[in-house]
Order: sequence, then structure tokens, then C-alpha cells
Amino acid sequence: MAQIALTASPTLVFFKGGAKQWANLNSCTPRLSGTNLWLLSTNCRSKSFGFVASDGIKGNKSVAKVSGDQAAPLSSYTWATNKSNSEASDQEEEEDPAAKMKSTNRFFTIGLVAAWYSSNIGVLLLNKYLLSNYGFKYPIFLTMCHMTACSLLSYVAIAWMKMVPMQMIRSRVQFFKIAALSFVFCISVVFGNISLRFLPVSFNQAIGATTPFFTAVFAYIMTLKREAWLTYFTLVPVVTGVIIASGGEPSFHLFGFIMCISATAARALKSVLQGILLSSEGEKLNSMNLLLYMAPIAVVFLLPATLIMEDNVVGITLALAREDVKIVWYLLFNSALAYFVNLTNFLVTKHTSALTLQVLGNAKGAVAVVVSILIFRNPVSVTGMLGYSLTVSGVILYSEAKKRSK
Repeated sequence: MAQIALTASPTLVFFKGGAKQWANLNSCTPRLSGTNLWLLSTNCRSKSFGFVASDGIKGNKSVAKVSGDQAAPLSSYTWATNKSNSEASDQEEEEDPAAKMKSTNRFFTIGLVAAWYSSNIGVLLLNKYLLSNYGFKYPIFLTMCHMTACSLLSYVAIAWMKMVPMQMIRSRVQFFKIAALSFVFCISVVFGNISLRFLPVSFNQAIGATTPFFTAVFAYIMTLKREAWLTYFTLVPVVTGVIIASGGEPSFHLFGFIMCISATAARALKSVLQGILLSSEGEKLNSMNLLLYMAPIAVVFLLPATLIMEDNVVGITLALAREDVKIVWYLLFNSALAYFVNLTNFLVTKHTSALTLQVLGNAKGAVAVVVSILIFRNPVSVTGMLGYSLTVSGVILYSEAKKRSK
């Protein structure tokens, strides 16, 4: 048997054997749930109020009225402690809302991470398929399709769906800074897509993992910012791993390698430039708003480039569409997926910690490598995989060293 004793104090109830040992109540407490106990405030406008106690099993109820410092005759209430099936179901219905919310948030975060992984790996594999396997040899046009989709969908998400507040460009200087970032961003994406024509995704990801090395180099050159020696030391396995992987890569292609290295360096340069150019509080933009402004500027850069460098690309694409309508759906889906890479990256960053994001980012590259090998069946060597593993280990050590130096 368990017992509840209602004291003479109108604001204190003692649960002996209950889930909550002490509970301070005031006249406007609407509900408090203990073990098989419900307390309801019946009067929120005066000092006098009442409590209803129920065992939740047999339907027994007693009422204690409290006025001032005096309690009614009810001084204790008892119920059976053996739990029946009906009691269990009652308790499930009265489950703590905070616990339900926490569980919902956990599933939501897991769903976001899954969407982030799927969109990142999906767009990478589909780019590879289109540019290499399908034979669509127009990486600049493909990048322009991506940027066009990002422009339209960013506007829908921010202006119509109000996913984040719209941040306005405040000056001409800020606009030119964003334009500079957009130009570097274009280079990184185009060069990355070009490299996929010549290199397998697994080797592409191994080279892409060297981004921290280039970030450290550009940060030192442009801001004279020096890291701790331990941080620089962790970059040795990052570079060494790529050198080993290059030597052991069966599908090595020099031009593709140069394009991939250039894309990785441009990606690092963009992150350093973004920290320099948009450093003041008035000019900082969240990633969603930055994409909203960068994407249409990128289209302006890419349109003349694709018309000049990829001769008759529009006519060839239309001819392909007449022969195989699937190319239209490939381009539309791939372009939409390119936007969702940015959207899910923003949401995962918002709903997880920086450490979790680092761990997930490192694991994402490894998952992409495994999936690409399973799909495209590209040959891999033990030396190449050891090199890639060494690079990833170096990136993890670098992240840890950066965290400790802060």
C-alpha cells in the first residue's frame, strides 16, 4: 500500500511512495501527475481551491478542500500498489509531455541526418552517372541547372514558406562581397563536376577530405592566423593519405586529379573568404539567405560560360530529350536534390552540435565511398583504401586538435 498525506499547508503535498517525493503547488497549477495520482486545481482566482485525488484503478476519489492554512478532514489517501493492465494503460496516457517531445525531437533529428546523407550522396552519385556513365558531358550546364533550382527553391522556402527570416543586402559593398563568394563557389562546383567525368567517386571523396589542409593554408596566407603546432601536425596524415591513395588508384587520371584538387582548394578558399568578407554583424547572413543571393549570381556567371565553352549545349540537350525523355527527369531531380543538400545541411547544423556535425561529416564521406563502389563497381586497391583511411583519420585528429585549441 502507498500513502499520500495532505498537510495543513495549502501549497505542499507529500507523496509517500509516489513518483514525485515533494511538489510545491499554487492555486493556478492545472495538473500534476504522480504515481496513480491526479491533482486538479479547481479555483485559480482565489486563495481557496480544491484537490481531487484518484487511484486510477478502482475509480475511488476523495476531495480535500483547502482554505487559507486549514485543510479539510482528508489527511491521507491509500491505493493498491499492484499494477494491473488498465493501470499501465492509464499511466501511458498520462506520460510526461516533455518525454514525448524529447522522443519526437530525437526521431526528427535522425530523419534530418538521413535526409542530409541521402541528398549529399544522391547528388554526388547522380552527377557521376550523368557525366560519366550516361554520357552527358556538360558539367558547366549541369552546374547552372543546380544554381537555377537553388535560386527558385530558396526564394520559395524563404519568401513564401518563411522557413527563415529574409535578410536583406544592406549595401553595394556587401553585394560585391557576395558576388566574389559566388564566383569562387562556381569554380569549386564546376571543377568538382568536371573531375567526376574522369575519377571514381571513391577517389574524388579521398581528395575532397583534404579540405582542412587548404583551409589552414588560406587562413594563414590571407589572415596570418596561426594554429597550434599540433593542429598543423595532424594535417600530415591528411596529405600523406591522399598521396598514398593516388599511387594506389587503378583509375587515376591526371586532369581529373587536378580538377578535383582545384575544386577542393576553391571550396576551402570560399569558407575563408566568407569569414573575412562577411565578418561584421551587419553583413552576416545565414547559409539559407546566402544561397538565396549567391545562386542567381552564379547563374549569371555560368550562363555565358556554358554557351561559350560547351558549344550548342542547349540544342544537344533538347535532342537528347527527344530521344530519351528520362534525361529531363534526371536533370530536374538532380537540380532539386542539389538544393536539398544545402537545405538539409542548414537544418542539421541548426538541430545538432558542432561536434556531432563534424562526426557526421567525416562518416558521410566514408558512406559515399562504400555506396559508390557497390553501385559503379569501380576497381579499388588495398593501397588506395589504406590511403583514404589515413586521410580520414587525419581529418578526425585535425578536428579534435582544433576543438582543444579553442
